[in-house]
Amino acid sequence: MIFLNEKKLIERLKNKDTEAFEELYNEYASKIYATLRKYVDQSEIEDALQEVFFKIFKGIHTFRGDSKLSTWIYQITINVGKDFIRKKKKNLVENVDLIENYSEGVGIQPEADVNVSNEVLDEMQMEKINKVMEKLSEEDRILIKLRDIDGLSYDEIAKKLDKPLGSIKSRLHYARKKLQKLLKEENLV
Repeated sequence: MIFLNEKKLIERLKNKDTEAFEELYNEYASKIYATLRKYVDQSEIEDALQEVFFKIFKGIHTFRGDSKLSTWIYQITINVGKDFIRKKKKNLVENVDLIENYSEGVGIQPEADVNVSNEVLDEMQMEKINKVMEKLSEEDRILIKLRDIDGLSYDEIAKKLDKPLGSIKSRLHYARKKLQKLLKEENLV
């Protein structure tokens, strides 16, 4: 059952009332932020928060009132959080399994109709990948994170870690090999 105040707010939102969106933001931003923290790295949480409000803004006209507004917003928040996890896992798996192999001229070209993010990635698998990552040395984990998750260039990593560029490339190559082997042992790739 939707309360009268909530019903009025929903109507104002559907009419694109900017003050209504400010009220919505003030009411829900901290709750959404707290929920997103369970799914999203701190460095991406602002982007995820914006994504949630963008989806609310774009989708409010479809809200039928079958549930409370807060429930609908919570579901959007969960979906955005899971999307961020999928993107992160997809980047990790692709960077380790595909990019490294392609640079060496090895590996299998993925079929165009295969959607890696839908078939490979789910929450339990990310937990398994994280556990596998824990088996690597701290240096290997840092190198993989900086290059394959954070997207830093080899030069940026070399400067950040104060190590020669050749050493970074070599260490990262072997770190990826170790991770790929561990992932294969766990049937994660």
